[in-house]
Amino acid sequence: MKFDVLKHELVAQHEVLPEEDASELLKKFNVTKGQIPKILISDPAAKTIGAKAGDVVKITRNSKTAGKSIFYRVVVTG
Repeated sequence: MKFDVLKHELVAQHEVLPEEDASELLKKFNVTKGQIPKILISDPAAKTIGAKAGDVVKITRNSKTAGKSIFYRVVVTG
């Protein structure tokens, strides 16, 4: 039996950004993929969403105190 890590209540929502959206994000914040935080390709959430090396992943976290927080990570090999 396979467990879907994304359905666990403590795991934030993860999604791969389309390349056009990723490019727009990098341009908006004037950064390169090398300047944003990383997520390993072997991370269970990255594996579940089918992320590939070089993809940008959008992570949305809900918090009782902060509301909704959005983070971005670039997928890298270990």
